Amino acid sequence: MSRSGRGGGLLIAGTTSDAGKSVVTAGICRWLVRRGVKVAPFKGQNMSLNSFVTREGAEIGRAQAMQAQAARVEPTALMNPVLLKPGGDRTSQVVLMGQPVGEMSAKGFFGDRQKSLLGPVLDCLEELRGTYDAVICEGAGSPAEINLRRTDIVNMGIARAARLPVLVVGDIDRGGVFASFFGTTALLSAEDQSLVAGYLVNKFRGDVSLLEPGLEMLRGLTGRRTYGVLPFRHGLGIDEEDGLRVSAHGAVRESRVAPPYGDEVLRVAVCAVPLMSNFTDVDALAAEPGVVVRFVDRPDELADADLVVVPGTRGTVRALAWLRERGLAEALARRAALGRPVLGICGGYQILGEHIDDEVESRAGAVAGLGLLPVRVRFARGKTLARPVGVALGEPVEGYEIHHGVATVEGGEPFVSDPEGRPLDGCRVGAVQGTHWHGALESDGFRRRFLTEVARAAGRRFVPAPDTSFGALREEQLDLLGDLVEEHADTDALLRLIEEGAPAGLPFVPPGAP
Repeated sequence: MSRSGRGGGLLIAGTTSDAGKSVVTAGICRWLVRRGVKVAPFKGQNMSLNSFVTREGAEIGRAQAMQAQAARVEPTALMNPVLLKPGGDRTSQVVLMGQPVGEMSAKGFFGDRQKSLLGPVLDCLEELRGTYDAVICEGAGSPAEINLRRTDIVNMGIARAARLPVLVVGDIDRGGVFASFFGTTALLSAEDQSLVAGYLVNKFRGDVSLLEPGLEMLRGLTGRRTYGVLPFRHGLGIDEEDGLRVSAHGAVRESRVAPPYGDEVLRVAVCAVPLMSNFTDVDALAAEPGVVVRFVDRPDELADADLVVVPGTRGTVRALAWLRERGLAEALARRAALGRPVLGICGGYQILGEHIDDEVESRAGAVAGLGLLPVRVRFARGKTLARPVGVALGEPVEGYEIHHGVATVEGGEPFVSDPEGRPLDGCRVGAVQGTHWHGALESDGFRRRFLTEVARAAGRRFVPAPDTSFGALREEQLDLLGDLVEEHADTDALLRLIEEGAPAGLPFVPPGAP
């Protein structure tokens, strides 16, 4: 695309966190690839507890893996060279080029250590630009976080170093979008402002003609145009980044409104443990017609659940203590005694075991688990990162592993085996089962067999739909994102921006301007 011999580029920034940067980046990637453009996503630094493992065994943010799928390319560590995985309010595990390198405090990282990573991050971006026609970059938070600008490597720091034009996305549904656009621009330095080409309104409801006078006034105040107004659509929160909070209105959980295929619905309760990670595992369950998924934090909310899921967490011992403090541990034990289904995934699997020895993550040492599975877990300093395949309930299963805990199984049946029946991972005893494998429920045949077992144990007349394809549903969502960009953005202007950069002569907007 670019006349310089390297791929064109664009940085999608946001007025706030959760303004829609991830989905807009994915939408632009899908729109471009449908036009025949070879495109890749990029995020220099990500903070997320929702991560994914690439085929070469590198850990990256799930949002970048989703964006790579939107671009129809295989995700690699180049697309997310720095990943921060919070372990609490003040510390994070730092993952560089897909491999963990240690824990750091926020103060320790957001300083010279972060600034020193600008070169390697820029090298990754330039390698992608040398391979692809276009690279669509996602920022983090807001570029107007002026307290972090000196060491920034993901917003204006990377934009200035790589001379990327910047498109600022604002969520009009939360209000104040004009002030957010103006204030974001005004807080930037003159050199940073020169790269801000304009704005993109996200999540608009109503008649666009009512918005147009405001957009013209914004152009008069800032000298910058608006490249599109994307309408509000349910079901676009694909692979949310923030594992420290949970929206019960995630993408797939809103996308299906079909009635149950059988006579009854199936109710799934997910324990919203602290530092919950990869809660996207349950999206495949919620994609099934007639399956209702909700996140819970009280024992009474488990009473009518047909299946309880204890999800992954970056703080296994902390989550275990939380379950006990809230009475959820006792509720899980009662379920197990009654033969009612419980599924633990990764950290949740470790919690269901008998014993945890953790000198790595929490440094708590020996801790008693819930004792619902005959499993003992020892935390290793090295992290298991893998993309395994196997067989479960007679169906092929694919998954990915991201964990420090090493499990020793001392009874029960394996959750997943190889084709010859040799145990690969996990354990099941009666209606209680657990696995380290994320993403296993995305395997359609296995998911149907699993839900059939759950329904039988719960006494429900629920039947999984025979034709639900989670992969096809994901593709529908990505195509919807591409449609939003194609139908509601000025795509000719976007192409020029990607190819040629920000227009010359954009005016400086001083803070406090009228």
